[in-house]
Amino acid sequence: MNRHSVALAISLSLTFSHFPFTVVAQAPKLMLASDYPQSLELSQYLVSEKLDGIRAYWDGSTLWSRSGERIHAPSWFTAPLPTIELEGELWIGRGRFQSLMSIVRDQQPNEKQWRQVGLYLFDLPMGAEPFQLRYQRLQAITRGIDRAFVQVIEQRPVSSPEALQRQLELVTELGGEGLMLHHKDNLYLPGRSSQLLKYKSYQDGEAVVVAHQEGKGKYQGMLGAVEVETQDGRRFRIGSGFSDAERKNPPAIGTVITYRYNGTTDAGLPRFARYLRPHPML
Repeated sequence: MNRHSVALAISLSLTFSHFPFTVVAQAPKLMLASDYPQSLELSQYLVSEKLDGIRAYWDGSTLWSRSGERIHAPSWFTAPLPTIELEGELWIGRGRFQSLMSIVRDQQPNEKQWRQVGLYLFDLPMGAEPFQLRYQRLQAITRGIDRAFVQVIEQRPVSSPEALQRQLELVTELGGEGLMLHHKDNLYLPGRSSQLLKYKSYQDGEAVVVAHQEGKGKYQGMLGAVEVETQDGRRFRIGSGFSDAERKNPPAIGTVITYRYNGTTDAGLPRFARYLRPHPML
């Protein structure tokens, strides 16, 4: 891999020392988003929908996940891509993350299922220009690729905090995850960036399942709640967000899950935590 790849093999435990699995990979060095700080000069930002997909990095010859796992896409999917670095999101629609994950994780790609998948580009890791110029270049590159399954995520200016909030509410009502704000002058620098922001109506986090609690009443004989532990050792229970099928076959102990919450208590624990899904290993 090139200059945006880690030089040595790294052992990834998704930063949780209690997690029982290890992935050895060469992870690309990507730019990461910070949380929206509520006080910005919004005229300097472009806004797009935050797609609930799987982040994908194209190094010019191979498609990789954020954690450095190779994505085994069909040859027809990658053949039109240019020999330059691209970054985007594999996506099949709002609320369909689980279906997408089952498609993308298959090491023998299912040609028919991959026909559902789109590559939605949002940056050029090799680009030395400010983001607004990289976005223009990305549009031109995508027109040159000329495949319906390769699109650029649309970036729009926003006029005010009220307009931004209305846009967030609309995306959320449609089943979307939230918004991304990208400073027009932001350069592509690997690591956490204060000029690449995510804005959602809720917060999310990851934790490892450490215990199951049996349900009561209509959930008798099924899962009532899971006890989870976060990276910093905090433990709490999550009892909502599970389907009946998931209560009958709950996430195994040791599984990393993603949960949603709305702020924290005085003790620093997530408020109104709800199960979202298993954390993708990609």
